[in-house]
Amino acid sequence: MMNSFWEDVRPEPRVIIDGIEIAKGSRVRLHPRSGGDIMDLALAGKTALVESIEQDFEDAVHIVVIVEDDPGRDLGKARQPGHRFFFSIPEVEPLEPNPEEAP
Repeated sequence: MMNSFWEDVRPEPRVIIDGIEIAKGSRVRLHPRSGGDIMDLALAGKTALVESIEQDFEDAVHIVVIVEDDPGRDLGKARQPGHRFFFSIPEVEPLEPNPEEAP
């Protein structure tokens, strides 16, 4: 059992895109940069849920997403390879929450 000393108490990372706060669970539309690979073409225009926001050792911020219509979405939530995709801030467009998932 882990004691409270080791618990991570940092708040969830958030970024502001076009005046809208993006955090874990936010819906976004993907707009991969031009000149990418075949996967970028396949994901262009797709809607996704933000799984996390991460910063690398060079201070670049990455929006980690799970594509909404991916049949393996549950694998992305389990942080399995092939179902989580990394995008830079300019490559995502904030969207309204999915009305089907609203309380």
